[in-house]
Amino acid sequence: MTAPGTPPAPHKGSRWIERWDPEDEAFWEAEGKGIARRNLTLSVISEHIGFSVWSLYSVLALSMGPEYGIDPAGKFFLVAVASLVGAILRVPYGFAVARFGGRNWTIFSAGLLLVPTLALLFVMEPGTSYTTFMLVAVLTGVGGANFASSMTNINNFYPLRLKGWALGMNAGGGNIGVAVVQLVALLVIGVAGAGHPRVLLSVYVPLIVVSVLLSARFMDNLGPVRNDTGAAKEAVREGHTWIMAFLYIGTFGSFIGYSFAFGLVLQNQFGRTPLQAASLTFIGPLLGSLIRPVGGQLADRLGGAKVTLWNFAAMFVASAVVVTASVQKSLPLFITGFIALFVLTGVGNGSTYKMIPGIFRAKATVRGMEGEEAAVYARRLSGASMALIGAVGALGGLAINLTLRQSFLSYGTGTGAFVAFLAYYGVCFAVTWAVYLRRTAAKSATAAAAEAEPQLSYAEV
Repeated sequence: MTAPGTPPAPHKGSRWIERWDPEDEAFWEAEGKGIARRNLTLSVISEHIGFSVWSLYSVLALSMGPEYGIDPAGKFFLVAVASLVGAILRVPYGFAVARFGGRNWTIFSAGLLLVPTLALLFVMEPGTSYTTFMLVAVLTGVGGANFASSMTNINNFYPLRLKGWALGMNAGGGNIGVAVVQLVALLVIGVAGAGHPRVLLSVYVPLIVVSVLLSARFMDNLGPVRNDTGAAKEAVREGHTWIMAFLYIGTFGSFIGYSFAFGLVLQNQFGRTPLQAASLTFIGPLLGSLIRPVGGQLADRLGGAKVTLWNFAAMFVASAVVVTASVQKSLPLFITGFIALFVLTGVGNGSTYKMIPGIFRAKATVRGMEGEEAAVYARRLSGASMALIGAVGALGGLAINLTLRQSFLSYGTGTGAFVAFLAYYGVCFAVTWAVYLRRTAAKSATAAAAEAEPQLSYAEV
């Protein structure tokens, strides 16, 4: 292991880049930009398929009719297990990039997606035990873990001024895999019927193979990025890591949780058929994914904390619409509120992830660092914290599906769960203001004290 500040030994192989300084504008324009964009494109492809595999149960559950012998609570639990495993695996996946190289880990993690896809292709039929379905749900979790390694990798490729856009594009392109698998499922159900789920699975096997081959041929490893347990330990001790994880539960946790649960809610609360549910479920994830880069760009321009704050306020309002629709049993109002929530989770996903590198760059400045030293510090800590934040945030998907499961068991509807989600967004609004914007306002009122002693300012985070 290489200690911080120690010149690392060069790697062997043509796909390792040993000099990488995206903050150097001359280097960036001459060669860095093209390399970063190429790796971003390939990262999006593999992460996109990973999200599709992670989301398989959200669409396969629509095809599990009475002959499968699984009640609504059992289906919610299957998608909850997939959420849980994907969240847990994000921690080792996030640190794997620095240990094995971004290209190398992408090849391995993309290839690993074949395991759950082929397993489902084999067992997806009536008569398969619930335990078997549960074990395969565990395997699909690897698709959700790809996000952590992909985001950590792309964070290393881009300069701070472009991280909001780059991370938004990478995450948005990956997130849209949820909508795409639901669109493919809609096509399969519409053409072949709900009783042929293996058709959907057979589509993804060759796509996974192609993504592995493309990653092997065109991606790069960054030599300056090294496994740093010191950064990991520092990220764990850093309070902002856990505050941002709490906020990310509200944005990404909502996105993936709703993506997995939306179709099941439409079926079990509003009596939609598999085809009717499938024709609606893809809209929210699609819009939420497409707008994520916009959230990142808004954060680049206005400040991630400001965008995140007002986004949570809007999510609170949209949740109130969903609660009202659930009580009144109004399907049009329910869909309107839910689609609005999806869009807002996408904006919030982009703005919260933009905040992470900005927070650690601000901390580097307070510590008296500047230039390359500050950039390295921010890159180390933001990369380490992203793995943890992504993992905890994904647990929000687990919480949403378990809460909905309990709500249906207790009341026969999701209303109780929707009220709980509304309350959470209110708390997220308060936390964002108290931690990242109240301090900025207080600093303006005490400028003299701020000049005497450096303080963290998050106005532009």
